[in-house]
Amino acid sequence: MPEPLTPMPPRRSTRRRLLVMVLFLAQLLGIVSALDALMSTRTAPGAVAWIVSLNTLPVVAVPAYWVFGRSKFQGYVIGRREDDNQLYRVLDDKMSLVTPFHVQPSPGASQVRTMEQLAKMPMVGGNEVELLIDGDATFASILEGIRAAERYVLVQFYIVRDDELGRTLQQALIDKARQGLEVYFLYDEIGSYRLNGGYLAELSAAGVQVRRFHSTRGTGNRFQLNFRNHRKIVVTDGRFGWVGGLNVGDEYLGRDARVGAWRDTHLKMEGPATLCLQLSFVEDWHWATGEILTFNWQPVPAAGADIPILTLPSGPADRFETASLMVQHAIGSARERLWVSSPYFVPDEGVLAALKLAALRGVDVRVLIPERPDNILTYFAAYAFVAPLLEAGVQIHRYQEGFLHAKTMLIDRQASAVGTVNLDNRSFRLNFEVTSWVMDEGFADQMAAMFEQDFARSRRMTGDEVADKPWWFRVASRAAYLGAPLL
Repeated sequence: MPEPLTPMPPRRSTRRRLLVMVLFLAQLLGIVSALDALMSTRTAPGAVAWIVSLNTLPVVAVPAYWVFGRSKFQGYVIGRREDDNQLYRVLDDKMSLVTPFHVQPSPGASQVRTMEQLAKMPMVGGNEVELLIDGDATFASILEGIRAAERYVLVQFYIVRDDELGRTLQQALIDKARQGLEVYFLYDEIGSYRLNGGYLAELSAAGVQVRRFHSTRGTGNRFQLNFRNHRKIVVTDGRFGWVGGLNVGDEYLGRDARVGAWRDTHLKMEGPATLCLQLSFVEDWHWATGEILTFNWQPVPAAGADIPILTLPSGPADRFETASLMVQHAIGSARERLWVSSPYFVPDEGVLAALKLAALRGVDVRVLIPERPDNILTYFAAYAFVAPLLEAGVQIHRYQEGFLHAKTMLIDRQASAVGTVNLDNRSFRLNFEVTSWVMDEGFADQMAAMFEQDFARSRRMTGDEVADKPWWFRVASRAAYLGAPLL
């Protein structure tokens, strides 16, 4: 006679039912999230990547999607709509003061008009510029400018470290606040997550107005971690401005032995164009605090200089993918020369196509990237699309002497860009960025000399180099590229 079946312990049965319910709920949420990704993700590859992962591994992918998968900074968008009648009425009134300095593009300069439409700002003249190469020159200029300020100082960075450079900047701001100047300090809460409270408390105690640009602000945005304010802006008295690739930390001066030499580029401007940087800061400060800052909006032209500058802020609250369109348009406008540097080079299909077309029509296209970026996924992803670029005639140069972090572009013999935009999905769609375009042949000559020095310190990639990679490397590079929209 068979032995009677031993009944399953009640506790084990309960656990199994609970597990089934959790898996069922995860699968259901995966389907709902996949529908949301289908309707809202900006790129087709990104939508496909999210849909596949949400349906095959929902337990992991669902929380990741709702933290990192948003393609639109909804809180900022809603804030814009609510405050348009107040904030933008004030800003439009103030920026109207630069109208006398608006440089009207020539009838054939459609590229400038397009950039102005993307920027929602005019190209303005009356400016002087200075090219700042690497950290020592950049922070010497910034600190000197802060110490010379007479009315107010605006400082905004993505990363701020509590190290020697960070403390030097902190002391300069404290000194100005104690002198009675208005000093405002804005930082990104994710980029500067290691910045300790003591550093910020010392600033506040001295009278510096300290705020974080927190993408998690608002009840519906608590887990909105995928958006960053990547801008680096300093403005003093509405007359002098600095913008570029450098954050605040000793590694940006080449003092970190693990990173080594740091190659970067910044721009100093004097004149009416500084007010365009100031406007970007004021808008970001308004998001962080709800306050509308009132400063000097009277343009002061630089003595003996009349260089046109167009400043183009971009970000995930824009109606269009401003940064990607800016880069595509710049590439499409090149007729003789297109030189670009970017530490992260994982461009979207539009930019890839524009680069190939530029090379095919005879433009000297050169892309400068690090030998080894600090992100292993971008390192692998680059090899997935390098071969077609090389076949089209695009030159890829890999910088050898340290880490290349500059975000610059040179178009033909006149247009130069210095800013914060990388050629990757994050800068194109997820970060708040800013780029200043300088329209001047003399400055373009300085940029060309800088690029030539960088090319001399680089090696040029070949098609054989890509073809000779082992099969596993090619598989990894393709997988990294397919996941690029999620990076």
